[in-house]
Amino acid sequence: MANEVKQVLQRYKELRTSLPSSASTSSPTRTRSSSPGPCKLERFLSQPFHVAEQFTGTPGVFVPIAETIRGFKEILAGTHDELPERAFYMKGTIDQVVKDARGES
Repeated sequence: MANEVKQVLQRYKELRTSLPSSASTSSPTRTRSSSPGPCKLERFLSQPFHVAEQFTGTPGVFVPIAETIRGFKEILAGTHDELPERAFYMKGTIDQVVKDARGES
């Protein structure tokens, strides 16, 4: 799973750097359509860590590795394509992402 996530993010990075800046701002779907949710993957990587609490102001969350892997699998599978990218930022589990995106905090 880690390798698949890295491949998607690497491909996304390559596409972002190869497109002129005007093309990436005028056609954001060009880079996103080439792989499932690279922006969501990037944001999901921002899980709130205990060591970062003093810098982020967000309480740290312990997330078992199996839950993290499940979240990445669901993002790659497109299960949460309807959720906005911002919903994935600083969340512990994919379940928390879904709850917050639906306003169920």
